[in-house]
Amino acid sequence: MTEILMPRLSDTMEEGVVSAWQKQPGDEIAVGDVLVDIETDKAVMEYEAYEAGVLEKILVGDGETAAIGAPIAVIAPKGAAAAAPAAAPAPAQPKPEPEPAPAPAPAPAPEPVTVAEKPAPAPAPVAAVPASNGSGRPASRPPSSPLARRLARDHGLDLATITGTGPGGRIVRADIEAAIRSEPTAAPAPATAPPVSAPAPQQPVGDDVEVVPLNRFRKVAARRLTESKRNAPHFYLTRDVDAEALVAFRATMNEALAPAKISVNDLIVKACATALREHPEINVSFTEDNLLVHKKINVGVAVAVEDGLLVPVIRDADRKGVAEIGAETRALAAKARDGKLGPNEMSGGTFSVSNLGMFGIDTFSAVINPPESAILAVGAVRDEPVVKDGEIVPGKRMSVTASFDHRAIDGATGAKFLARLAELLEKPLLIVS
Repeated sequence: MTEILMPRLSDTMEEGVVSAWQKQPGDEIAVGDVLVDIETDKAVMEYEAYEAGVLEKILVGDGETAAIGAPIAVIAPKGAAAAAPAAAPAPAQPKPEPEPAPAPAPAPAPEPVTVAEKPAPAPAPVAAVPASNGSGRPASRPPSSPLARRLARDHGLDLATITGTGPGGRIVRADIEAAIRSEPTAAPAPATAPPVSAPAPQQPVGDDVEVVPLNRFRKVAARRLTESKRNAPHFYLTRDVDAEALVAFRATMNEALAPAKISVNDLIVKACATALREHPEINVSFTEDNLLVHKKINVGVAVAVEDGLLVPVIRDADRKGVAEIGAETRALAAKARDGKLGPNEMSGGTFSVSNLGMFGIDTFSAVINPPESAILAVGAVRDEPVVKDGEIVPGKRMSVTASFDHRAIDGATGAKFLARLAELLEKPLLIVS
């Protein structure tokens, strides 16, 4: 017998939710078959079988949570399931033997019962398959995408009541969103329960307040950001950058690369990677006993998604061209919004970039994404008058704010890095040279 354990699918994962089992007890399993969809703190991912056999038992049903390393199912070798029923009658033979002496030896009496009954449950999971998948839900549940199942669970919707519009009647995200919009009276229902256990009586929940349960993304983000601000003493350095040359350089590159496009953020990611290569003392992680200096430069790019914030990672960003960084960023952002990022696409970052310029934000300070020691917050490129050669002329400015972990990076060290980054952005030819 082989136990299937809850895998660690991201570097921040502590527990996982079984989104949906793709195999049921009694099904034959081949290496590479998708066993189950696992929801982590960042996405819903498929978990494949690494061993062939027969799925004997599901230990954690749909919608249930398990800690990393906890058993969630059992796979038996092929043929073992067929042997189990044959072996079941054998223990029944000893049953009459202990029964003649129940009075003088009352203690052993439960033992035969336990031995006789223990094999009996073996066929039970197989027999129960047509009616249940291990979580009390019908096994004939309509087909649905992992993202749709998660949204339905978060909003308390029954998939059996929703008609899928995807291929083959598959329920997709749009179907769940339509169901949420069509049930405006569903929201007040959970609002009656929270006031009972609300820890803050000074904030009563009434009819004018909608109670929205935190999803896993928000819960994990809250925990990690709190830990980051509590454990890492942040300090911030802000610098205004002359962005006129940067904007012009981007326009020139887009003309040359058409129809491909690059963004200002792509140039910023490349500039950060170049500056990190020259200042490896920023590309570090702090531990209680050591300072880890990373030899690879992996830049995380913050992407806003419906359920929170994800940070896919551009690996070896210093070795990639701006066009390659742009294409990879767009592909990862699309996967993030669809909930399809793999664990390797969200782990291993050594520095992050968060850009809110597209929302008209001039300047802000970002929270460090542990175990990294720095993050860059980027504001909008804004038109404003500037002084050049003693004259006031139209110009473009952009504010960048770096957040540093003071345990790992000193103020002067951070200032030198930010000065070099500003120089690269103001002379963008240096970025691609």
